[in-house]
Amino acid sequence: MDVAASEFYSDKDKTYDLNFKEENNDGSQKISGESLKDVYKSFVSEYPIVSVEDPFDQDDWTHYAKLTEEIGEQVQIVGDDLLVTNPTRVAKAIKEKTCNALLLKVNQIGSVTESIEAVKMSKRAGWGVMTSHRSGETEDTFIADLAVGLATGQIKTGAPCRSERLAKYNQLLRIEEELGDAAVYAGAKFRAPVEPY
Repeated sequence: MDVAASEFYSDKDKTYDLNFKEENNDGSQKISGESLKDVYKSFVSEYPIVSVEDPFDQDDWTHYAKLTEEIGEQVQIVGDDLLVTNPTRVAKAIKEKTCNALLLKVNQIGSVTESIEAVKMSKRAGWGVMTSHRSGETEDTFIADLAVGLATGQIKTGAPCRSERLAKYNQLLRIEEELGDAAVYAGAKFRAPVEPY
């Protein structure tokens, strides 16, 4: 579940507006980070949710940490806007136990080297890593190769309905075919498919 909570967070009053898309928004659906945390907890108890991405604003480290502490054993709490694939922010999140998974977007940090460092740090901390596409993607298949090469166990590239997405899934199939019996499906171990670096 990709919440993208930074999109409906108000820095002015430190609330999350659940009615932010409504044209005649009267502000009656604004809730605190604590209340939003409780909403996620109720979802997780009622539905088979395994992953929550960007549950809070990119600078709401406190509520990220609280949610991770309370449901992080059973649910992957993914930092995208929070971490921006930045090793400095990843180190802070590891230290503060703010989340338990990295959304890997190479063009957020700008280099493959820094991306690999962020992945290594994440895996050493026991985190999951999800390799991700970006909006406006092309048919380039690099992230499929990167996901396999770094053994992230997860890839986020959208529904298989457009050519730029299908290209990545097709590349994963080609890699599996080339690996033959050496190919391993992460399955339920998707959060930690191999030993950390």
